[in-house]
Amino acid sequence: MVSAKYLHQVQALLLSGFMSFIMSGAITFINLGFVDNFFSIWMHAGIIAFMIAFPTILLVFPIAHKLAMKIASR
Repeated sequence: MVSAKYLHQVQALLLSGFMSFIMSGAITFINLGFVDNFFSIWMHAGIIAFMIAFPTILLVFPIAHKLAMKIASR
């Protein structure tokens, strides 16, 4: 198990993984339909999306958290 002090990084890893692969699959399907090499194209797009999503979530999450706290506290 990972120490609780790394909770933010673990959450970012999981969220970016789930979202990047789900979204890349949906967008690949919308753009190409279910073609012969759909899964290969999807995995390639998913890996690229994950490489962008993970550092982005690490940078944006603190800002989003502060905004959510302001909105929710009203």
